Amino acid sequence: MLKFVVRRVLWTIPIILLVIFMTFLMMRAIKGSPFRKSERAVPPAVLENLNRKFGLDKPWYRQYFQYVENVATLDLGPSLVLRNQDVNSIVKEHFPISAELGGLAMLLAIVVGVPLGILAALRANKVTDYLLMLFANLGFAVPSFLVATLFIYFFAAKLGWFPTNGWGSASSKVLPVVALSLGPLTYFARIVRGQMLETLQQDYVRTAKAKGLRWRRIVTVHVLRNSLIPAVTAAGPLLGFLVTGSFIIENIFAIPGIGRYYVTSVSGRDYSTVMGITVLLAILIIVANLVVDILYGYLDPRTREQRT
Repeated sequence: MLKFVVRRVLWTIPIILLVIFMTFLMMRAIKGSPFRKSERAVPPAVLENLNRKFGLDKPWYRQYFQYVENVATLDLGPSLVLRNQDVNSIVKEHFPISAELGGLAMLLAIVVGVPLGILAALRANKVTDYLLMLFANLGFAVPSFLVATLFIYFFAAKLGWFPTNGWGSASSKVLPVVALSLGPLTYFARIVRGQMLETLQQDYVRTAKAKGLRWRRIVTVHVLRNSLIPAVTAAGPLLGFLVTGSFIIENIFAIPGIGRYYVTSVSGRDYSTVMGITVLLAILIIVANLVVDILYGYLDPRTREQRT
């Protein structure tokens, strides 16, 4: 298992380099300059000095290798649009808010979604199962921005139970966290239910019943552990989706996370900010998938020999 973890960590290096390279090329494909503003003209001499100051006058491959060297030293560079700010300070100040939003949504999705899937499987083809699956299908089909809008209308504007924006108090976090977690929550419920129904039909479950084991022990020890493997496998990509997908929720609820900087940086051609946030999110998804692989090996010991 240790060899597998080390090998996966080493594999992250070329993946991060590829992410940087693809983002670099896509940003360079956008026409225009971060220093040209529509409301005022920039003199050519000033534009030339700015390009020289930030290294934009160099060939693209030199810019790329220079940026990779800076990333290796944890220096994401200065913002080309925001004066007197660097990407490190922007990430340090605003990314924890986005991470907290995505983490709370992920926690809620697991804590609520997995038990709902278990309950639906144990009550298969009964009223409880039909109601839970109806909720799961609706929650999975409705986009998060529509859920967020409805939450603001009913629970904030009409009832006045929660504030409509901000991220300071506990009450201000309820609506955005629930709105963001609804899709993954229902996905976990669906995938756990389907896998549990399949596991309950396996021969070793019938054997455990024949031996006279308690039904609760059969479910918790034999059925649930194997049924959680697909959910754990999906948890890594879902965590990345929650952090990146929170950008829409951040805009709706006016949350001062990293999302608004990412969106405005793309439109403003702030190369360093876009690339810095992209690299950060890529590392987050890679680490999440690595943790998922480790948990997968714990839940299914048979995979350990295949991965070492």
